Amino acid sequence: MNQNNNGTWVSWNENLTHNYKTLYKISSEKELQDIVRNSEKIRVFGNKQSSSDIASGAATLIDIKSYNQVLSYSDSEKTITVQSGIILGDLIEAIEAKGWCIPCLPDINTITIGGALATGTHGTSGKLLSEYIKNCSYILADGSIKEISAKDQLMDAFKVSLGVLGVLSTVTFQCESIYTLHIKEGPENDKEWLPKIKERLKKHDFLRILWLPHTNKGYVITGDKINPELKIKEELGSPFLRHRRKASKILYKYTHIFPWFTAIANKLLYKGFFSGTKEHKGSLYQATVTKSRGSTLELAEWTIGLEEFPKVFEELKTVINKWSNKSFIHIPMDIRFVYKDNSWLSYAYKKDTVTMGCVSRNAASADSYEAFKSIEKIFLKHGGKPHWAKRFKAKDSELSNVYEKWDDFKLLRKKLDPTNKFLNPYLTELFNEKTNN
Repeated sequence: MNQNNNGTWVSWNENLTHNYKTLYKISSEKELQDIVRNSEKIRVFGNKQSSSDIASGAATLIDIKSYNQVLSYSDSEKTITVQSGIILGDLIEAIEAKGWCIPCLPDINTITIGGALATGTHGTSGKLLSEYIKNCSYILADGSIKEISAKDQLMDAFKVSLGVLGVLSTVTFQCESIYTLHIKEGPENDKEWLPKIKERLKKHDFLRILWLPHTNKGYVITGDKINPELKIKEELGSPFLRHRRKASKILYKYTHIFPWFTAIANKLLYKGFFSGTKEHKGSLYQATVTKSRGSTLELAEWTIGLEEFPKVFEELKTVINKWSNKSFIHIPMDIRFVYKDNSWLSYAYKKDTVTMGCVSRNAASADSYEAFKSIEKIFLKHGGKPHWAKRFKAKDSELSNVYEKWDDFKLLRKKLDPTNKFLNPYLTELFNEKTNN
C-alpha cells in the first residue's frame, strides 16, 4: 500500500480540484477494509473522467486503479470475477480471450469497473453494465464485507449506488458467447430516422444515432449479428475521417465567445465527416466502442422514456434552432437506447429509455455553455433523468420527482452510513443531508 499526504486532486480536464489529507493506492481487499474502517470521510476514484463532482472532495481518497486483478473464471457458467479497479478495456480483453462478451459496452473503455457501475454506465441498444452482475462484495462503512448475489433483494439498490452505500470490492459478471456484428453507417434527415426508431430497435441488434444539431441530420449506425466467417464488402471511408476530433477542436475553439459560429462549424463537420457511408464488421467491442477520449471535454447526458422521446426531441430542436438563444450545441449528440430494469437509481427503472448526450469541446468554458442548461430544463420538464457521472444541476427536490425509489435509497443510505462517511460536499447537497456529520 502506498500513501501520500496533503496534496491536490485534479480531474482529467482540470475543471475539478480538491485538497486531500491522505491518498492511498491499494492492492488488497484487507487494505481496502482497513482504510474504510479508519476513515471519517472517504471517496474512491479511478481515471478522474467524471464530469460530475462525485469522485473526490473528502479528506481520505483511494486511487483504486492498482486494485485491478482478474480473480477467477468459471468456464461452465461463463463468469469472470475481478477487482473493482480494473479498467473496462482490460476487462473486455480478458473476456474476449475466453470467447465471451458482455453485451453492453459504454462509449469509453478507460473507466474503472467500480466507477462505471456506481454511476449507471450503460451501453447501446442494451442494458446498464450493472445488469450483468451475478454477485459482488462491498466494504461497508464499518469495514465489514457484504456479499450480495443477483437474487438478493438489495441488489437492485446496490447496482447503481453512486458509491454512497459502500465501496465496491469485487464483482462477478455474467458473460455470453462472443458474436460478430455487421455495422452499417450513414446520414439521414431528421424526418427519416426519428419515426423509424422503434422499427429499427426490433429489426437490428444494435442501434445508435449521432444527431448533428443545426444540420437537420442524424448519422445512423445499425448492427446485425452475423456469422463471423461471412465476407462483407468493407467501406471504412477516407483516412481523413480519423481527424474529426482535431477538426472539431479547431472549429470550436472560440465558440464559447461566438456561440453562433457553432451552427456553421457543425455544417462544415457534417460535410467533412458525416456525409458519407461506412460498412464493416467486428465484435461488439471492436466495432462500436470509442475506446478513449481523444481530448478533454465536458459531457451532460439525459434520458427519457422511449414513448416520450420524439416529443422531447422536437421541443429541443425547436429551442436550439432559435437564433435568439445561445444554446448552440457541438456535434455529435449521442442517442442510445437502454431497456428497462429494476435498479433503483437506474435511468431505465421499469421503462425502456432513450439517452441523449451533449458535449462541449471547450472543457474550460463548460460552466457558461448554455446548451447544458437548456437540455436540463427541457428533459426535467418531461421527467427526464441525468447521467450520474455527467454534468447536471438537479438536486434532491428534482430527483425525488423523477426517481420512484429515491426516498427508499436515501433511507437505505442513511442506515448503512449513519455518519455520512461516503458523502463529499457535492453528494451532501445532492441528497439534501445535513453538513454537520
